[in-house]
Amino acid sequence: MKRKLSILLSLVVLASMLLAACGGGATEAPAATEAPVVTEAPVATEAPVATEVPFVDHAVVTDTSYSADSCDYGGEFKSIEAVDALTVKITLCVPDPAFPSKIAFSSFAIQPSEYIEANGGNGALLEQPIGTGPYSVVAWERGSQIVFKAFPEYWGDKALVPNLVFKWGSESAQRLVEIQSGSVDGIDNVGTDDIAVVQADSNLQLKAREALNVMYFGFNTDPQVTGWDNTKNPFTDEKVRQAIAMGIDRKRIVDNFYPVGSTVADYFTPCAIPNGCVGDAWYTFDPAAAKALLAEAGYPDGFTTTIQYRDKDRSYISGQTNVATDLQAQLKENLNIDATLEVMESGAFLDAADSGQLTGMYILGWGADYPDQTNFLDYHFGAGASIQFGTKFDDLTAVLKQAASTSGDEARKPLYEQANNLVKQHVPMVPISHGASAVAYLANVTGAHTSPLGNEKFSVMDNGKDTFVWMQNGEPPSLYCADETDGEAFRACEQVTEALLSYATGGTAVEPALAESYEANADLTVWTFHLRPGVKFHDGSDFDARDVLVSLALQWDAHNALHTGNTGAFTYFSALFGAYLNAPPAQ
Repeated sequence: MKRKLSILLSLVVLASMLLAACGGGATEAPAATEAPVVTEAPVATEAPVATEVPFVDHAVVTDTSYSADSCDYGGEFKSIEAVDALTVKITLCVPDPAFPSKIAFSSFAIQPSEYIEANGGNGALLEQPIGTGPYSVVAWERGSQIVFKAFPEYWGDKALVPNLVFKWGSESAQRLVEIQSGSVDGIDNVGTDDIAVVQADSNLQLKAREALNVMYFGFNTDPQVTGWDNTKNPFTDEKVRQAIAMGIDRKRIVDNFYPVGSTVADYFTPCAIPNGCVGDAWYTFDPAAAKALLAEAGYPDGFTTTIQYRDKDRSYISGQTNVATDLQAQLKENLNIDATLEVMESGAFLDAADSGQLTGMYILGWGADYPDQTNFLDYHFGAGASIQFGTKFDDLTAVLKQAASTSGDEARKPLYEQANNLVKQHVPMVPISHGASAVAYLANVTGAHTSPLGNEKFSVMDNGKDTFVWMQNGEPPSLYCADETDGEAFRACEQVTEALLSYATGGTAVEPALAESYEANADLTVWTFHLRPGVKFHDGSDFDARDVLVSLALQWDAHNALHTGNTGAFTYFSALFGAYLNAPPAQ
C-alpha cells in the first residue's frame, strides 16, 4: 500500500524592512557665523514603528485535500480532494464546460509526489521528468539531442520502436537535408518552398497539419514598460494601435511568406474553433486612414521602436526574419515608423513576453492546445493571462469570464461576439495569419501522422529499426512542462508524462488517460476522476491520488513551497483557470 496521503505546505513569513536614511556627501565647510540662538528642544516623540504586513494564507490543507478558504481570490479552483487512493474530486467556483479539454493538456501532467517534493519543485524535474508515458528520458545532451527509451511497464499500448531521439535544427533547409539523407525519420514544419520538394520525393511522405493557429504582431501597452528612456510608450494609446492595425497589409505578408492553405486572420481565433469568427472582422488595409489616425494620436511624424522576435520556425510561421523585415518596411512606408529588428534567443524571448518585458512590437503566435475559445481568448486576454500585452482590459476580461462559464456554443455566441469586437477595439495585437504547415516522414514509417495540436505521438509510429529520430525546430527550455509555454518542450514532455485525460492521436477529442473515467455534476462545478489502477511511474513507484493532488496544488497556490519550476510563472494554470491562490498583489 502506498504511503499515507499527506501534503506539503511551507509557510513563508513576510518581514518588512526598516528604511534607513542615508547621509549626503562631504561639502566645503561654510563660513563662520554668529552662534545660533538656543531654543527649547522639541518635545521628543516615539520613533515610528515599521509595521509588518501580515501574510494571510488562503489555502486550507488537510492530509487529503487542498482548498481555498473562499472563492473571493478570483480563480476557478475551489478544492482538489483525494477521496481515496484512486479517486480525485476537483470542485470549481464557477461552471466550466471546457474543463475536460483544459485538464487534458500536458501542463497538467502528473509526476510522483515524492519526486516533486525531493527536488523542491524544480531541480531534476527540469531535465529528467518521471512520468507514466510510453517513453522515459534516458539523457538530455544539451545543445544536441534528447534520448528516450520505451517504458516496458507502460499501462497502455507499448511503443513500437525501442528508442526515440529528439534533435533540432532552426533552418527548414537543414531539416530537409537531414530527412533526404535518411539520418532522421521525421521533421517538423517543412519550409514553404520545400513542400513541393517533399511531395515529389518517393522516399518521403508529407502530412498536412490543420491550421488551428494564429500569428500576430503584439504590443506591450504598459506605460511603465522599460526601454522607452523615460519617454512616453506610444503603444499605450489605443489610437496608435488602431492606426498600425490599419496600416499593415496582412495579405501581402501571407501571399509572400506563407504556404498554400494559409489564410489572412480576420479574427484572433481560427474559424474552425466554435465561435472563433463571430463579431466584426478585422480592420481593412487603409494606409491613408492609418496615417491620419496616427497624426490624431500625436505622432504625425511617426516614432521609433523595435521589432522583437525569435528566428525559429513554428507551425504558425516559417522564416521569421523575412516577415520581420517586411513588417519593418511596411511600418516605414505606411506610417513613417522607424523600427529596428532585434532577434532574441527563443527561451529568453518567451520569458520576456510572459513577464511583460518586451518593449516594442513583437512577433509571436499560438497553436491550439484544445479546440475552444478559452484556449485562444482567455489564455491571451483573460483575467488570468500573462502580462505580455501589458495592462488588462476590464471590459474584455469580464465578458470572457462570463463566456467561459456558459454552456453551449449558441449560448456563448453573443458573448464571444462582444469579446471579438473588444479585441478589435483595444488592439493588444494585430492578427496576421492562420498558417498552414506540414510534417514530413520517411516513406517507410507506418503510423505517421500529424496533429492540429502539435502533439504527435511517436509510440504509434514504426520505422522498422530500433531507433526513431525526430527533428524539430528548437531545443526545449526545460522538460518540466507545468512551467513551460514552448511547443518544443510540450512535444517532448508528451512522450513521457501524462495528464488525467488526453487527446485522440492526431485529433482533438478528449479521451481517458490516467483517469479511466470521469463525471461532473449538473452545473459542471464538481468533476470526479476515477484513476486507472495498476499504473506505474518510470521510477517504479505506484500512481495514486496524492500524486494528482501535489502535481496540481503546487501550480494553483503561488505560495506553495513547490511553486518554483523553471521560471516560477506556471502561466497555463492562471491563464486557463483564472488566477493563482495566494498570488502576490499586482505591482
